[in-house]
Amino acid sequence: MSIGQWSRDLAMGARFALAGGREGWTRSLLTAVGVGLGVALLLLTTAIPSALAERDRREEARSDHTFSQQKIPKADDTLVVVDADTTFRDQDVRGRLLEPEGPRAPLPPGVAEFPAAGEMVVSPALKELLASDDGKLLRERLDYRISGTIGEQGLVGSQELAYFAGGEGLAKLLEGPASGARIDSFGNDDLGSSDPWDPVLLLLVLVVFVVLLMPVAVFIAAAVRFGGERRDRRLAALRLVGSDSRMTRRIAAGEALAGSVLGLVLGTGFFLLGRELAASAEVFHVSVFPSYLNPSPVLAVLVALAVPAAAVLVTILALRGVVIEPLGVVRTARPSRRRLWWRLLLPLGGIALLYPMIGQGDDGGNFNQYLVIGGVMLLLVGVTALLPWVVETVVARLGSGGVAWQLAVRRLQLSSGSAARMVNGIAVAVAGAIALQMLFAGVEGNYTSASRYDVSRAQMSVDVPDGADAAAITGKYRGTEGVRRIIALSDVYLRDRRGEDSYAQITVADCASLREVATLPSCRDGDVFAAKGSQYESGSDHLAEPGTVLWTEPDDDAARSGDRPVSWTVPQNIRPAQSREDPTGYERGGILVTPGALPEKLAAVTSARLFLSLDLSVPDAYDHVRNTAARLDRAVQPMTWHSVESNDRYAAIRTGLSVGSACVLALIGASLLVSQLEQLRERRKLLSSLVAFGTRRRTLSLSVLWQTAIPIGLGLLLAATVGIALGAVLLRMTNTSVRVDWPSVLSMTGVGAGVVLVVTLLSLPPLLRLMRPDGLRTE
Repeated sequence: MSIGQWSRDLAMGARFALAGGREGWTRSLLTAVGVGLGVALLLLTTAIPSALAERDRREEARSDHTFSQQKIPKADDTLVVVDADTTFRDQDVRGRLLEPEGPRAPLPPGVAEFPAAGEMVVSPALKELLASDDGKLLRERLDYRISGTIGEQGLVGSQELAYFAGGEGLAKLLEGPASGARIDSFGNDDLGSSDPWDPVLLLLVLVVFVVLLMPVAVFIAAAVRFGGERRDRRLAALRLVGSDSRMTRRIAAGEALAGSVLGLVLGTGFFLLGRELAASAEVFHVSVFPSYLNPSPVLAVLVALAVPAAAVLVTILALRGVVIEPLGVVRTARPSRRRLWWRLLLPLGGIALLYPMIGQGDDGGNFNQYLVIGGVMLLLVGVTALLPWVVETVVARLGSGGVAWQLAVRRLQLSSGSAARMVNGIAVAVAGAIALQMLFAGVEGNYTSASRYDVSRAQMSVDVPDGADAAAITGKYRGTEGVRRIIALSDVYLRDRRGEDSYAQITVADCASLREVATLPSCRDGDVFAAKGSQYESGSDHLAEPGTVLWTEPDDDAARSGDRPVSWTVPQNIRPAQSREDPTGYERGGILVTPGALPEKLAAVTSARLFLSLDLSVPDAYDHVRNTAARLDRAVQPMTWHSVESNDRYAAIRTGLSVGSACVLALIGASLLVSQLEQLRERRKLLSSLVAFGTRRRTLSLSVLWQTAIPIGLGLLLAATVGIALGAVLLRMTNTSVRVDWPSVLSMTGVGAGVVLVVTLLSLPPLLRLMRPDGLRTE
């Protein structure tokens, strides 16, 4: 067959699709919308690498931390930067205090001029938040006057909360615990280099991409087959006027090609629209600018070529089992039963590809990415191959029931393939999600760990600035709304001057706070205790003997007080006490002292830390504490405690999965709705006929619901089976024991069923409009 003949037949099919009147345009538009939704998500996926690279570039360009050991001296081109990050509810706010030391001081990216002291420039999202009612608490903390906004080049996301505030005397803050630096330029090339990725994390990335993209491919393949029954009648008419079966199939492929090309156009439009809307959206605290989303040219061209080619291939393969004759299409007159053996080869082939990599997770080597991608794809494609056989086999054995049930079952028995195609995408998505959840749950222990902090005793901690009145500051926090109790501990390290290189930790606190670090026999102000039982007291316990003279470090002491070293003699009334873990999980040794037993000069050189226990029933208790900290010292950043700590890369992959899952679920819902509307449109005359003969609308509505519920139930059951099998193989690849995460399995299955339920409810109004006798009217 010549290329010219193929071209003519494909062109004729395209003309039928685009010049078939209202019916043809409706069919083509439905196909185009279904394909376009998938194309939009594919284009979004091709843009992800450039978006991530641009976020990293901007983060690097605005970096103001220097990792060099050499300090930069003050000059006319230097800038003092002090970190002033904070958190508002569950959102991070990036903050910097700036003080230029000369006219040539470097400006941060996105900032036109330095804010004066008492002023700040803010990101558009932060400006909007501060102007809203929700930002009242944050306004109390960031009480600077807004003098401008940060440009796009200074932000990593459109919804990022960030500010630069002017300050004075910031160089003195750098001498204390404040985080910051003196710099002469922004940007740090060291941020671009990172440690090699863990093989298991790379496996997670590969599987996430395959699992997110497979449902898109399935939906596109299903969308090009919209309008199948009406198309078959047109093909029969073509046979009647003289075309042979091969020409007829090429014409059908031309119709699908036209719909897919129109889908590419709509998909590009959907992508460009979504690209512009991306600036106003934030998913799991991740946002981008429209300029980030530039698809890779090579990948975009690949999508543009692959989608039409897939449309032609899917159509030709779908028509292989259809006999198109001049008087009709032989499709439903006793179709041959589907064979199972070749459908099982797909998932078995996937397992065979993954099997050689079992147990490699702890070997330090990398997984073969081609085998991983191929194996996971074959297992997920196996769902689409097995589902039609499962639906056909089950519905063939369904018994009698009510009228609605019988109508639904009979319809499924006649067109089980169409029903399976509609739910293939959701089944693939659920199977992949279950496998991923099992994999994440299995390896989570390697990348997350229980925090050492005891969140039952305290939920926040804050350092008291050196030289500040610890008692006064403690009182300020104690009067803060939402603070229930405060554990105030001050520390100083004293050494023995007898030539021995040993130190004793001196912990100063009232009796109530000391009971949080040791079991005391009795306590009143003026008491002193020697902490026993700590692993840190070994080698220095002799320093707690009565009469021992201990001294402060000369250098540290001079930096703080300017006087000569301070001495302290261990009192004769010191008593033993059993050490216990403090709220940070640290078991203190050394000497425990109540304030009344400590000389004033020694108290002046201690470092205090407050552990805050909050009443979490008070709204915004954390933010009330942060506001108090900002009023006392803007360089002090209270630390919020968490019960679990996780690897940054692992957390980023999990966030990426959440964002991608949200996008895919939106696609699933939209595509299912389009598919449902297309099937209802094809059955319009049948529904109208049944209503005209007296069938109740309630009965027809229930039959349509059953037609959706039965394939979905079977699809979700198959998806759970394949997902668990894939998850088990992936866990063995990472050398992790296989454990089915049943809550995740049930939740993913429930999410899939929930999406279908919403789509079904949205399709009921069009269904009711179609069930009218005037639907029998024709021209």
